[in-house]
Amino acid sequence: MPKIPHIGIVVGSTREGRFSERAAAWFHRIAARRTDLSVEIVDLRDYPMPFFDEPASPAWMPPKHHVAERWTAKLTLLDGLVFVTPEYNHGYSAVLKNALDYAFQQFNRKPAAFVGYGGVGAARAIEQLRMVAVELQMAPDPQVCERRHGRVPRHLAAGQGIRGFSASRTGGSRSAG
Repeated sequence: MPKIPHIGIVVGSTREGRFSERAAAWFHRIAARRTDLSVEIVDLRDYPMPFFDEPASPAWMPPKHHVAERWTAKLTLLDGLVFVTPEYNHGYSAVLKNALDYAFQQFNRKPAAFVGYGGVGAARAIEQLRMVAVELQMAPDPQVCERRHGRVPRHLAAGQGIRGFSASRTGGSRSAG
């Protein structure tokens, strides 16, 4: 039997009272219904890395910080990633940027998808994340799942419309199939 892909759902905020863990749990419940992949939540609170201050890019040498070593080891075990992100000041969180900066080869050639939440579904944060994912040689999914003002489109709440790792097109109103 072929190995099914193991997908990490990265909780992209560590703030007290954050919404991202609820959005990640919501996405996990939907994705866990699938039989063609397995999913796990990867919480950045479990990887409290200092601001990136390594002697070289992880493209050239592995990080030396012990938590960053655990982070890259976790990424190595994953076949793809879904990043759950808020939008702060038209961008994604600093803690998520920092986590992305601590790895390189562990992201290469892996699919990436995005779940955003906020006033505009984190569309601007996700657009930035897509560009960073390309630079990390990931394969970002052109579709995105958004939660606007805490509301979820009916087809998503019913567990329909998930193609690949994502659920609705940017804008949140059109079905992805």
